[in-house]
Amino acid sequence: MSKERAISEPASETQKKEATAPRPKVDMTSEQAATLILAPYVTEKTFNQIEKENKLAFIVAEKATKKQIIDAINILYEADVEEVNTTRTIRGKKAFVKFKTPEGARDLATRLALV
Repeated sequence: MSKERAISEPASETQKKEATAPRPKVDMTSEQAATLILAPYVTEKTFNQIEKENKLAFIVAEKATKKQIIDAINILYEADVEEVNTTRTIRGKKAFVKFKTPEGARDLATRLALV
């Protein structure tokens, strides 16, 4: 077991370095980003998420991936995204975007005149 631990430890260190390294920018035009992010989605529940969880909700294209959503938010709103959760509903696909900065969701909601 000690050999396995010795072998797995350097691999985990490498993975940590890769995870903290900045991601390369994807070549996406602003038009492509606009077709992925259809509209912000605000209800009482999502308004509470803005305040408490630093998250904003968007209606996105059905075929949009999480990585594409992150890149589109970076291009359209120049905001740093920490994570994205998606769900499919009757209204379409929704993306719940958590921002890196503590007031990121509130600032973006203010710029979009949602708050």
